[in-house]
Amino acid sequence: MSHFDFDAYTPAEMAVRVETAGCGKAALDCTSMFVLAALAGAFIALGAIFYTFVVHDPALGIVTGRLLGGLVFCLGLILVVVGGAELFTGNNLIVMAYAHHKITISQLLRNWGIVYIGNFAGALFMVALVYFSGHWAIDGLAAKVVMIANHKVNLSFSEALVRGILCNILVCLAIWLCYAGHSVTDKILAILFPITAFVALGFEHSVANMYFIPAGLLLADDANVLMPAMQSAGQAIDVSGLNVYGFLVNNLLPVTIGNMIGGGLFVGVVYWFIYLRRTE
Repeated sequence: MSHFDFDAYTPAEMAVRVETAGCGKAALDCTSMFVLAALAGAFIALGAIFYTFVVHDPALGIVTGRLLGGLVFCLGLILVVVGGAELFTGNNLIVMAYAHHKITISQLLRNWGIVYIGNFAGALFMVALVYFSGHWAIDGLAAKVVMIANHKVNLSFSEALVRGILCNILVCLAIWLCYAGHSVTDKILAILFPITAFVALGFEHSVANMYFIPAGLLLADDANVLMPAMQSAGQAIDVSGLNVYGFLVNNLLPVTIGNMIGGGLFVGVVYWFIYLRRTE
């Protein structure tokens, strides 16, 4: 029987574990990688669905609503980490294995490309399921879906980029902390605070937006949805920017770039430099 250690892995040990995991992720066959990525997109979408349901209640107030919303959004990453799935934002940490010459640039880009597309497919699948489920018929919920999506597509390029950087610093730190633990409980606790923080603070996650914005796009032309949204906002709402161009170019492009910088550079490369650089 193997010895179970209650002490957390040290940061130096965590760096080796992240690198080893990165090598394994890069070596996955394309089919497995895509299916695992689709699962991750669906899992993150489930967290986004839970978040939207919680924050649509105006009685909570901004701070309480965002805090509770961030807490329930953690469901998505918990399912990814514990259940096993391939998430683009978390996989930005594979850059540690690349920087240490354990995988090639083609393996790195292959993983990111397949996982990104798979995440997108999984998130869109959940949009379709929720749409046909009638879930958005809950009083005021559809209006909140549109308001969330509209806010995201109206961020400036620089705002979306920097919010993407800040988001994935926290997401990859959550993943990093998971490598310190031995148990499922350790991993869940490691996820809660960083993920709650990024959601509550309004930072931008590319995979979550693959659910949030298409969901809003489906409802943006419905007058029965827009009227409650305007009443909730206390003013007219311009949804002219809530379209496919606004989704892909105004939001998803800068947020994705920001996520890569935040997770790959500010977390992955930094920890490689500290703990793995001298072990080459």
